[in-house]
Amino acid sequence: MGNFSEIKTRNDFADFLRIPRNKLTHILYVKNGESMNIKRGMFTKEYLWRTIVTLCGLFVIVLTLGIGGFLVYKGSGTFLKFNHSIGEFLFSPDWAPIDNMEGGGSVGTLIFIVGSLSTCGLALLIATPFALGSAIFMTEIAPKFGEKFYRPVIQIFAGIPSVVYGWVGLTVLVPFIRDIFHRQVGHSILAAGLVLAIMIFPTITSVAADAIRAVPKDYRMGAYGMGSTRWQTIYKIVLPASASGIFSGIILGLARASGEALAVAMVIGQTTALPESIFSTTKSLTTEITAQMGNAMEGGETKTALWTLALLLFLISLLFIFLIHILSRKKPEDAGAKAVSKKSALTSAKQD
Repeated sequence: MGNFSEIKTRNDFADFLRIPRNKLTHILYVKNGESMNIKRGMFTKEYLWRTIVTLCGLFVIVLTLGIGGFLVYKGSGTFLKFNHSIGEFLFSPDWAPIDNMEGGGSVGTLIFIVGSLSTCGLALLIATPFALGSAIFMTEIAPKFGEKFYRPVIQIFAGIPSVVYGWVGLTVLVPFIRDIFHRQVGHSILAAGLVLAIMIFPTITSVAADAIRAVPKDYRMGAYGMGSTRWQTIYKIVLPASASGIFSGIILGLARASGEALAVAMVIGQTTALPESIFSTTKSLTTEITAQMGNAMEGGETKTALWTLALLLFLISLLFIFLIHILSRKKPEDAGAKAVSKKSALTSAKQD
């Protein structure tokens, strides 16, 4: 058989290929078997990996809920077992829990809350301008140099252990503040804020740089086409378009600062008193937990109050995550498009 159009059966196809008919049957059987084995293997692998990924996700959810439930169980004893009020816990400056099973002391955490807010707020005020400027430099001013050299330097900052920051702050920064400002001691909120600013600087810079880099180039080209300079494009187009990502980085840095304990404890002074200025010594939520948790009696009022402090930190972390989730809903394209439209409208108005 020499014409392909004349093939009607499998035997005709074997004659067309000039091979024995029984050999063609064997070849087709083997090929079909191999195809089925391949499909069965692909299905098994896909089902297996999907199951593994699903179990990992469920494990993380269960672990998070378990940690939250455990902290609620341990921390609620301050209010249920020792009969303290939430108002006393949050707004009283009197911290003097009694380390026994009967209780009767005071568990006001206002000093620690003010100390944490002061150090974290000061760290954000110091770190955010430098981090934002570094992110703009890496992405808009010198992107090649920033990607090859500047970003690795930022990542080195992120990898330094917190105890190293604390030790440098204790041996260098604390004496410097004491001598420059003529204080009796250099331990202070200022020292803790500076140390935290250096620690959260890489986090804010990396997230802000990624957010700025995610802005489409069409927005920049459109702004240049309307006569904008580089700085006008950055200020009026790029930054508004990446604002949600930048704020997410700031909140992540704040979360890092609020959970830091060792480095802050080494430079803040560890004084149980409300701060009067940035040169005052005080305590934060994390430093009090790390200082007292190992010495407190299990089940006593002191340790239960410390568990309540841990619960408060957990709720603050959940608040930060919730804020990041809200900010991430705003797409950079929407903000960028609005900024370009506004710029176009202003340009048209000037021309008219």
